Amino acid sequence: MISEKTVKLRADAQQNRDAILDAATLALAESGQISMNAIAQRAGVGNATLHRNFPTREALILAVYQHEVDGVAASADELLAARPADAALRAWIDRLARYAMTKRGLADALQAAAYSNDAHFAEVYNQIAGALTRLIAAAVDQGTVRAETDPHDVLLALAGLWQMNPEDDWENQARRLGEIVLRGLRG
Repeated sequence: MISEKTVKLRADAQQNRDAILDAATLALAESGQISMNAIAQRAGVGNATLHRNFPTREALILAVYQHEVDGVAASADELLAARPADAALRAWIDRLARYAMTKRGLADALQAAAYSNDAHFAEVYNQIAGALTRLIAAAVDQGTVRAETDPHDVLLALAGLWQMNPEDDWENQARRLGEIVLRGLRG
């Protein structure tokens, strides 16, 4: 997780921040070009509230991205608690695919933000790699994945998820890609 000073917000301030993040997540998934004003309107807050929470467009985009990555990474542990390791790994790959497809509209915005804060994206990669490492370790312990499996190699193989066209049958394509990767991991 990105390290930052944790500040306890008032309940209404936290609700406003959450509403902004939710509105921005939906808006940016539709189009990377949406304005800050439009996001404030969707969230039902004023521009001052938006800018108090996120002083720049880049800060908002990075917060949305981080919020989504936190969810993907946290889902690894949730899935491991609820399912056998191999099923958790399969479900997590599906979640990663959904994340990749819903973030298509964020591509331009994220690329611009990436150039202004490369350290942030290195931490995000490490967060996702850490989640995958936990899933793979559990699957190795279960005996369903080869012990020499390198999570970074698996992420490289899964990078094809970001190449899929959301207008095509991406869900079946993602399922097939996940199966190919998982077959390669089995001992």
